[in-house]
Amino acid sequence: MTGNQPTAVPAAKRVPHSWDRPTGAAQDHYAWLRDREDPDTIGYLEAENTFADSWFAPYADTVEAIYEEIRSRVQETDDSPPVRDGDWWYQRRTEEGKAYSIHTRGRSAETAGEQLVLDTNAEADGHEFFSLGMLNVSPDHTLAAWSADTDGSERYTVRFRDVATGTDIDDVLEGTKSGASAWSADGSWFFYMLPDATERPYRVMRHRMGTPQADDVEVYIDDDERFFVGVGTTLSEGWIVISSQSKITAESWLLPADDPTAEPVLVRARETGVEYDVDDWGDQLVVHTNLDAEDFRVMTAPHDAPGEWTELEPHQPGQRITGVAPFAGHLVIHEWHDAQPRMRLLFRDGTRRVLPGLEAPHSIGFAGNRTWDTDVLRVGMQSMVDPHRIVDIDVRTGEQTLVKQHPTPNVDLGDYTADRIWATAEDGTRVPVDVVRHVDTPVDGSAACLLYGYGSYEHSIPPSFSVARLSLLDRGMTYALVHPRGGGEGGRRWYLDGKLLAKRNTFTDTLAAADHLVETGWSAPDRLAIRGGSAGGLLVGACITMRPDRFATAVADVPFVDIVTTMSDPTLPLTVTEWEEWGDPREEPYASYMLSYSPYDNTVAADYPAIYVTAGLNDPRVSYHEPAKWVARLREMHTGTRPIVMKTEMGAGHGGPSGRYEAWRDEARTLAFLLSTTGVIDRA
Repeated sequence: MTGNQPTAVPAAKRVPHSWDRPTGAAQDHYAWLRDREDPDTIGYLEAENTFADSWFAPYADTVEAIYEEIRSRVQETDDSPPVRDGDWWYQRRTEEGKAYSIHTRGRSAETAGEQLVLDTNAEADGHEFFSLGMLNVSPDHTLAAWSADTDGSERYTVRFRDVATGTDIDDVLEGTKSGASAWSADGSWFFYMLPDATERPYRVMRHRMGTPQADDVEVYIDDDERFFVGVGTTLSEGWIVISSQSKITAESWLLPADDPTAEPVLVRARETGVEYDVDDWGDQLVVHTNLDAEDFRVMTAPHDAPGEWTELEPHQPGQRITGVAPFAGHLVIHEWHDAQPRMRLLFRDGTRRVLPGLEAPHSIGFAGNRTWDTDVLRVGMQSMVDPHRIVDIDVRTGEQTLVKQHPTPNVDLGDYTADRIWATAEDGTRVPVDVVRHVDTPVDGSAACLLYGYGSYEHSIPPSFSVARLSLLDRGMTYALVHPRGGGEGGRRWYLDGKLLAKRNTFTDTLAAADHLVETGWSAPDRLAIRGGSAGGLLVGACITMRPDRFATAVADVPFVDIVTTMSDPTLPLTVTEWEEWGDPREEPYASYMLSYSPYDNTVAADYPAIYVTAGLNDPRVSYHEPAKWVARLREMHTGTRPIVMKTEMGAGHGGPSGRYEAWRDEARTLAFLLSTTGVIDRA
């Protein structure tokens, strides 16, 4: 950099520490950063923040310009389409200048904005961070259960709003986990989740309205640390479903919503490797399972014999059924087919129909369906060049009605074009990559390019629209979304071939995509960037430690980079549940295999790309010390001159800043980093 110089580069102290591993003793001079109570820990994080602020200072005009671009493309005062729920129509709106949503309702679609249900701007007032966990209206629509996290720890306090008066009643539930909840049919009982010491939701509690939380009754508990527990109500409103799921096994229990104090009935006892979830189809149950079906199938079962399953929709290899939604007269099946999500209808008479999507690679999913007995399905779809649109589809006739096209002011959608390309992995596997660019950006090897990826937990990332991304595209940068193994885009086998002892495929698939982008002219070899968050941050870390020469820039948001150390400590949040995803490094062969790609352990002397890392001090998913330790080691081992910058949100968690304006500004900083370090804009 020239001109204004940043403050001194932080240097974390080195304190001797050794981890005893099956692969031998591992030296970790930055292990002390795990101690949040050590004043030097906070001091180091604050020093990194000061350095980050000084590094970005010369780019203040660029950050502000991008922030204003993002804001100019958003219709800040906007309403969601009203959704019918019983005799009410519910709506969510945003207002210019306000960071959070306002939830309202009315007796008709036209009056859905009249009665205030919850203004989260008012609830967020005075808090640096605010996250709404749930908003669950009682069956008689008199009370709205709502929960909030005000520090990013993902611990929520539940309150109950008397919608008619706009005030909360006395009932308060402290220390709850997740947004999973359910009401009894008469609204006198409320079911919610509590976490264990490692933040795993593991207990379902039943609260009688009007009584203290201390009197609440435990309905279900799962002491197996591999399993996450949830609770919810079927769309038919007839049943409360309790589910307990590990990464590879599931079990469910049923409770009649009109008999909430009854003993839950087991659907089918857990069997290692068998996953299922259950829903109500009025006269029978619908079961979505991988029993003898790698890519899942759909079964039915009687209410009085929920474990007796009969096949309804057979297994189709490579066509991964990800979910089934029952309505009174039909089922909606959501699946991935040829690395593309789609939705299908299955009627009671056996008739089937695929719902149409968009021309470009796209996402498609539910967009607000709260009515059980209806022939109208509300669907949302978008692509990299098509903003989100909401469509009502008459499932009988196929007629489509556009309900809402997400507004994008100051955007000419004709300026952008998207393509699907295929890279070839080192073992010959074809890896899909979705690319978007400005129509004026040439594919001649001169453009900078951002490659984004995730590739874990069978989590699929369909192409979607982003107004923030346009600030890259308008400046001549291309954007590529890679779908490596470890995600779910290619079916269950795609996932299995990118986890446990096949995890390296995730990273080599991504590197193959990076090479392909350069070889086919989508990117300049010295202007390629990579980005990912959480497990996608692990992807970034693994790729740049395997091939530091491949990338000019890397952005790792809350990255999971100290995988061996974290996964060796069962006292940390999520560790035990994650062994079925990554393996247990306390034993071989996982110890050696995980060590082979762990970014922190493989940070050796090299000329690394420019790197921007984010963290959250209160993050319960990826603890702040993982990115902090990694940055400290990168600084120690970096042989080049490109910058390494880290920003820690001191009052937030895994998702970063909570309000939309702060989130936009945060993203503007990241985009400015990408543009400057890939040479798209001049360095300050």
